[in-house]
Amino acid sequence: MKHKFLIDANATFEDMFNFAYRDSFIPLMLVLAKAGGREKFVEILKKGASEAATLGIQNAAKSLPKRDLAAFVTPLKNPDHFWKHVLTFSIIEDSPKAFEVKVTECLWAKTFRGMNAADIGFATICFPDYATAAGFNPKLKMIRSKTLMQGHDCCNHRYVMEG
Repeated sequence: MKHKFLIDANATFEDMFNFAYRDSFIPLMLVLAKAGGREKFVEILKKGASEAATLGIQNAAKSLPKRDLAAFVTPLKNPDHFWKHVLTFSIIEDSPKAFEVKVTECLWAKTFRGMNAADIGFATICFPDYATAAGFNPKLKMIRSKTLMQGHDCCNHRYVMEG
């Protein structure tokens, strides 16, 4: 018999995001932003989230035999159950030097925008994408000019291996 922590919660992905983000994380962030000034707080979040993303990807990539573009985009090319249900995206380019995806639906953007906290969502969820790429490989650059979080029609993640 499974431990009670391991039993299926019978919750949708949106239910989980509402519980984790809408009902606790976002309200906490809004209170903290109010206390210290929202603009300054968002900049602090960007810095902290980027540092955490760098450490996280470096730890996760320790066991990989290579840290090249192909290794980095493998999870995007073969998304697991979670990613299939929180993002809708298509691959725009898949070449040895560049990989680009166009994200047209994002549960994070829906959740944060619905709480008038897109700036906090961008700082904690989207902005660290740059640090994740660089933390995986210093020659890997992410280029992006649009995000759903900021109200654009899509997110255009492009990864390029320099040199």
